[in-house]
Amino acid sequence: MKKYLIILFCMAFILAFSNSAFAKNDKQQCTTIQSGELFNSADDVITTGYDEWGYNYQAHLFNGMYCDSYRDAAWCQEYTDVELLMKWNDAWMSNKDCDGDGLLDKHYGYNSYIGSGAWLTNHQSGWVEVNGKMLKWTYFTKIVAAPADAHVKGGYWYTIDGIEIGAVLWEAFAIIQEISNDPSSGEHGLN
Repeated sequence: MKKYLIILFCMAFILAFSNSAFAKNDKQQCTTIQSGELFNSADDVITTGYDEWGYNYQAHLFNGMYCDSYRDAAWCQEYTDVELLMKWNDAWMSNKDCDGDGLLDKHYGYNSYIGSGAWLTNHQSGWVEVNGKMLKWTYFTKIVAAPADAHVKGGYWYTIDGIEIGAVLWEAFAIIQEISNDPSSGEHGLN
């Protein structure tokens, strides 16, 4: 009996050691934000916490103004007063670089976003003046990557079983939920 316990203990130890060694190798293959070696789309080094624009890549968050999410691009100037909170998962944009290109991974392990399980939420809000009174509006949307076996018909993604997923966005994504509350236009609830 002792012999079997010793063998069992040794096997458990070897298994635990080999699993931690594999985990260590996986971690060594991926570069993290903490390394100071990863860059954003503007070629700035990514750090932990919020950057000057409102991105916290480590936490998968953006919290700031709409135009700041596009680094104050000229085309979005009419939206400079819109507040924006974005959240996303690893498949949308990871907080690591595992493919060695020096950038945060997007749809890692997939040729495109399709089938990756990526998702993003946008929470927007602002103010509109109606008859001299300021009214707050809010808008929420959730966007998901289309499943690998989905298909497009008439501008909408559908499951393999023909169930509507949502409107096509940026070719690989579907808008699965939109909620708009705008007292100036009478919008209230799900769109």
